[in-house]
Amino acid sequence: APEYICNKMSAKLAGDVNYYQQMGNRCPLLALNNTKTSGSLKEIPEHSTPVALIIIEDNIKAAAIGTIKEFKKNGVDVRVISGDNPVTVSEVAKRVGIENAEKHISLQNLSDKEIRELALEYTVFGRVNPAQKKLLIQIFKESGKTVAMTGDGVNDILALKEADCSVAMANGSEATRNISQLVLLDSDFGSMPSI
Repeated sequence: APEYICNKMSAKLAGDVNYYQQMGNRCPLLALNNTKTSGSLKEIPEHSTPVALIIIEDNIKAAAIGTIKEFKKNGVDVRVISGDNPVTVSEVAKRVGIENAEKHISLQNLSDKEIRELALEYTVFGRVNPAQKKLLIQIFKESGKTVAMTGDGVNDILALKEADCSVAMANGSEATRNISQLVLLDSDFGSMPSI
């Protein structure tokens, strides 16, 4: 993510990143850094030089819009929790018809206390780490909601275990499938209304 690997982006690069994210694209940045480091480096070196901005457009499955309509019709409050940039996620959520998708926030560098204070005000959460996903599920449950969580990656496991109902995709990680209460064998979110 550009905001992680470049502490100082040029105005042009920042503008390009912002433009493509607002269009709903993921924007990984390839950067070069000549700092010699060991393989166990846990921090990204400073002063990286941008080499290429890679634009990735998410394909929205045909059934997604109908699924969201069905949820809305049945009073299901849909929230989107993602590790991706919140602007990008918000745009994709708008395209599938999620209500209040413009209410988005980055949880990057927020404390648990700050998240507790604002969680119920937002629909789209971006730059969320696994522990924060679990915390959001706890907050929704504490507010009186029955919470279902859908996920496909190892980063979703804590939240899936915390949810009242956990749903995994068959094409996701084995660990996620093993701890979930339901597995969508066709990996199609469009199956959810019939469940």
